[in-house]
Amino acid sequence: MEALFEKYIAAVRETETLTCVGYVSRVKGILIESRGPLAVIGELCLLDAPDLELYAEVVGLDGPTVQLMAFGDTAGIEIGSRVRATGEALSVACSPELIGRVLGPLGKPVDGKKPIVGNVRYPAAAKAPPALSRPTIKRRITTGIRAVDGLLACGEGQRLGVFSGSGVGKSTFQGMIARNTSADVNVIALIGERGRELNDFIEQSLGEEGMKRSVIVVSTGEEPALARLRGAYIATALAEYFRDRGMNVMLLFDSVTRFARAQREIALSVGEVPAQRGYTPSVFDLLPKLLERTGASDKGTITAFYTVLVDGDDLDEPISDNVRGILDGHIVLSRALAARGHYPAIDVLQSISRLANDVSGRESRKAALAVKQYIAAYAEAEDIINAGAYKSGSNPAIDAAIEKRAEIEEFLIQSMDERSTLAETLGRMGAIAGVEIPDDEMMLLS
Repeated sequence: MEALFEKYIAAVRETETLTCVGYVSRVKGILIESRGPLAVIGELCLLDAPDLELYAEVVGLDGPTVQLMAFGDTAGIEIGSRVRATGEALSVACSPELIGRVLGPLGKPVDGKKPIVGNVRYPAAAKAPPALSRPTIKRRITTGIRAVDGLLACGEGQRLGVFSGSGVGKSTFQGMIARNTSADVNVIALIGERGRELNDFIEQSLGEEGMKRSVIVVSTGEEPALARLRGAYIATALAEYFRDRGMNVMLLFDSVTRFARAQREIALSVGEVPAQRGYTPSVFDLLPKLLERTGASDKGTITAFYTVLVDGDDLDEPISDNVRGILDGHIVLSRALAARGHYPAIDVLQSISRLANDVSGRESRKAALAVKQYIAAYAEAEDIINAGAYKSGSNPAIDAAIEKRAEIEEFLIQSMDERSTLAETLGRMGAIAGVEIPDDEMMLLS
């Protein structure tokens, strides 16, 4: 009999019997200060004002003063507005019904469809799996993009950065992966994006096929810094939920740079001193805590592609440099290639997958190396070739690169609605390299 009432008993035990209340004493920019309530860092509070209920999160404590950041517009908040502690940190209701839905930064649906009912809640801020519990990554995952599956092979549970300036094709690249990947489900985080781009991404880049197995978390650029920051955590928590159900999850995160800028706004507001190019130390503390939550676990995997906006195409600016050191590889999208109509604009020579050798067969590795050598030889001599100063027969490696150039370009360029299977990709790459790739490698964990 007791089992029938177990969930009700648990709810009563978790119910706060005392309400902790404080009152707004100051509003300065995006920072709200109140006298009380008794609360801890990360706790959700509810601000009450005439015709307004607004959630905020405790981001700092200064004696009896509680510093909060709101998840929405602070218009209407006044001195003396009541602040009520909820006794809870931000979490998200999880359910298989999430697939095909669009959620806001608090994990609630924003697509106008029915509410999501989930008995399981996952905390937005969670710790990464213990290092020793992570299995070795040996299984390949496919993206449907030839340049990635052939030359930058990825494993299930690998984390890669996608580095580029604005307008070079990041959204298109992510949409291709979402539609064509061999993962079970996609979790897509659009953090700090322009509002217009949400529908564009859903209808054009993702498409109906991709949306059928995706859940999107969106926090657009006009939303408060805390909403943009927590949207990233909510998306990661959803990926963890599907991973813990034994699934192979693809997390597509756009972008880490806007996540870092949101944290910088919050940190500067509470008085933190900037360190590198205006970024505060807390930014570089949070990045590994967020990025390390993905990867392989003993239950399932989260393969993650994190986009990084490169200021002025400078790959060594602080966020790019820090993220590159955390992840398991990086893919560079080139503005020069995009200007030539070469899409996806992947600069193969500047990109690397640190696990490519672990998830590829011997002949596949040999073919990928040969194709990269052709690309490198042509790039090294491109200026003299274009100037007409190169004399055929002067260098056998350059001669071979020139001969293979058109075939390699055809292999690397791919329309956004074109999907290439692993067998097709490896077959074409082997033909370019003159390497016969056995059938068992072409079917390798695809």
